[in-house]
Amino acid sequence: MTQINYEYILVRYGELTTKGKNRKDFISRLLGNIKSSLKEFENLEYKKTYDRLYIHLNNTDYYAVEAKLKNVFGIISFSPAIKINSDIDEIVDMAYQVAVASKAKTFKIVCKRHDKSFPYVSDQINRMCAGPILEKTDLKVDVKNPECKIRIEIRESATYLMSAMIPGAGGYPVGTSGKALMMTSGGIDSPVATYLLNKRGIRVECIHFAAPPYTSNQALNKVKKLCQILSKYQSSITLHVIPFTDLQLDIYKNCDESYAITIMRRMMYRIAEELARKTNCKVIGNGESIGQVASQTLDSMIAINEVVKLPVIRPVATYDKVEIIDIARKIETFETSILPYEDCCTIFTPKNPVTKPKISKCEYYESKFDYQKLIKECLENETVIYCNNESEEDELF
Repeated sequence: MTQINYEYILVRYGELTTKGKNRKDFISRLLGNIKSSLKEFENLEYKKTYDRLYIHLNNTDYYAVEAKLKNVFGIISFSPAIKINSDIDEIVDMAYQVAVASKAKTFKIVCKRHDKSFPYVSDQINRMCAGPILEKTDLKVDVKNPECKIRIEIRESATYLMSAMIPGAGGYPVGTSGKALMMTSGGIDSPVATYLLNKRGIRVECIHFAAPPYTSNQALNKVKKLCQILSKYQSSITLHVIPFTDLQLDIYKNCDESYAITIMRRMMYRIAEELARKTNCKVIGNGESIGQVASQTLDSMIAINEVVKLPVIRPVATYDKVEIIDIARKIETFETSILPYEDCCTIFTPKNPVTKPKISKCEYYESKFDYQKLIKECLENETVIYCNNESEEDELF
């Protein structure tokens, strides 16, 4: 038996089925994101319908396409597919070929008759396809856990047969929910939070606070590398690098050490909000997890969040560290995140940071220096870096 030639990929939309009047826009954005992700494959052809997207491979390597398609949010699953005429004899014959080529011991036929004018109902088609397989092979039917599950979708224009279902990334197409400015430290949490924002359809730009010479170029390169890894979910990421040294030194000069991290975070939020408005970001995002460090207690969040009006989204707020690490490993950011290059928050961490800061005390310490001038200088001296999977990788060591 010759190998089955799967010349199509059938893509299922998942959550997009709930979008009602916005469904068309969501599907169009998904198609655009898929084309962007697969732009290196020039021979692909696309056809979208109400509930499916069909990709004609035109002899393109299926496995290369699959690897890219797995990272596109908005896809619930996809399958390599065979396209044939909607003729019962062709359908029965191809189902037999797929079963034999699978080398399985058990099988199940699942037919969906989308074209109601087709002269046989789904149950009849299931039985007609199963007949030759049972008669001519040693395969047995297993309706609960078949080794080979042959899916048949009968459409008006053609019929598609599949025997595999590949899980997609789920969520919404990136860009359908607006844009966020993500506070990116280079640790484990913020890349995971970025991934989760992408999954809800939010496109991300990143802001990173650098404090040379106290933070190294290697720490910045680590952040750039993380953005390159994460860019596979949205094609590219714009990284805004903010020089934070002068502001950070003034904080430690004028504030009680226990309040230094709280004041520093308030300054970061102020800078992030100004940059977010400038770049048309609707929200600020970060990788804060409740109670993980002193600045992430509820009291600290209240004192820090008080300085901005834009919403702040914390995707990993209720996750514990083990859960965050599991996702970091899954999205391949963990090994980069644990490289020993510290950011400005880590280097300047006080011995006894306050866990229940008072807003009145924060305002008192801030009144002792002209932080608005320093914030303006930070924003005026930002560096913008564009990161994608094609970016040249920086040497980290």
